[in-house]
Amino acid sequence: MRFMMHVLLKPAWKRSWSKAMSAQNLQIVAFSQYSTLLPISVSPQLQELCSVVVSTVGGLDDLEFSLNKFKDSLTSSLVAQAIDSSKHEAHTRRLLRFFLWSSKNLSHSLENKDYNHALRVFAEKNDYTAMDILMEDLKKEGRVMDAETFGLVADTLVKLGKEDQALGVFKNLDKYKCSIDEFTVTAIINALCSKGHAKRAEGVVWHHRDKITGAKPCIYRSLLYGWSVQRNVKEARRIIKEMKANGVTPDLLCYNTFLRCLCERNLRHNPSGLVPEALNVMMEMRSCRVFPTPISYNILLSCLGKTRRVKESCQILETMTNGGCDPDWVSYYLVAKVLFLSGRFGKGKDIVDQMIGKGLMPNHKFYYSLIGILCGVERVNHALELFEKMKKNSMGGYGPVYDVLIPKLCTGGNFEKGRELWDEATSMGIILQCSEDVLDPSITQVYKPTKPEKISLVDSSVAKSPHKVKKFVRKMKMRKKYAATKKKKKFTAN
Repeated sequence: MRFMMHVLLKPAWKRSWSKAMSAQNLQIVAFSQYSTLLPISVSPQLQELCSVVVSTVGGLDDLEFSLNKFKDSLTSSLVAQAIDSSKHEAHTRRLLRFFLWSSKNLSHSLENKDYNHALRVFAEKNDYTAMDILMEDLKKEGRVMDAETFGLVADTLVKLGKEDQALGVFKNLDKYKCSIDEFTVTAIINALCSKGHAKRAEGVVWHHRDKITGAKPCIYRSLLYGWSVQRNVKEARRIIKEMKANGVTPDLLCYNTFLRCLCERNLRHNPSGLVPEALNVMMEMRSCRVFPTPISYNILLSCLGKTRRVKESCQILETMTNGGCDPDWVSYYLVAKVLFLSGRFGKGKDIVDQMIGKGLMPNHKFYYSLIGILCGVERVNHALELFEKMKKNSMGGYGPVYDVLIPKLCTGGNFEKGRELWDEATSMGIILQCSEDVLDPSITQVYKPTKPEKISLVDSSVAKSPHKVKKFVRKMKMRKKYAATKKKKKFTAN
């Protein structure tokens, strides 16, 4: 279920952060100067060249031998089109050898944009070796690296755990004939903060503060995100205070980032402080005329669900409704999930009905995840009821649900219902991933839930409670003492 939570919540939060960064020129998105799709009329020469690059037959020397027949008709545009057309199918080593071979045969025809384009392709494929080789060639030949290319290269290097190399390229941008300006500074800061290297990013800010005077808001957002990745509430709070002191008003994205940092920190170290501290942050938001949204409350609900705090989750959902912030379907999902996991199935069904009654149309993953939870806690009948609600709302995406329910019903002995669902799915043209053999009682083993065996406490001092163990030890000591006294009296009498 952690995977489903990731699908339902975290990407949405990260997407909103990324969109805001790109709006402020902080999120560096690599762009291609060439189309990644083949044109409608593809020349036979391009088709043949792509087939040679993509081929898996032979080694790299064989590839170069096959490419030699294209020497006379090779052009820079043909090289770019071949890389774009085969970058998803060909191995990066073959792409690299093809480009190096092209640069050797078209040394004067290949332009800076061709080198930058190839470098961006290798960065997108996370191939550090190919990037390193191409950057060295780019530096030796005195070619210019675009600022956009550097942004993608820096981001890729940090993702690969090579933040030192990313900083090294940034410090030596003059060797790549790329200027250190507002764009490149924000690019390296954003790359470092995306993986939590906020301290090193602040070092870049300190040394190049004269170049980022117009980018302060996005720089603060990036630093705040960097500290939140580390769950460092103290430093994240410091960034918020610096923003206010420098006349930059924290927006909703900043407060949501800080709220996530606070909640995830308390989740590990102070679960009882989740609700009060989060609500204090929301009060601070309102005082700054920044009003919490369902995303803000969902951050708190997500952490409450991870600690199985059922009562607080229901109270937060009620607070949202009474406070004028209408819950979205993710809010209802988070509350229904913790209710089902804690065995409150009736209350969980009421929450789902309440969501449907308000006219909210959730994603099909909402039903798929909750049905998976109900099957996991052996409540298949409740899962079937929820599936009927899903079909009633014509959500679509029924295939994965059938793949979960049919095997679960059959392993529970309900082959008749499993066959019914199978026939229902096939009649709708749904291709199921589970095998039809699961419907055969002679093949599928039925697992009946059994009560846990009682542990015998006879002659097992380990299994007894601490009180009984102490009583047993005291009794044994008294017996030994009585035996020793009796033996001493007998010896004296003799």
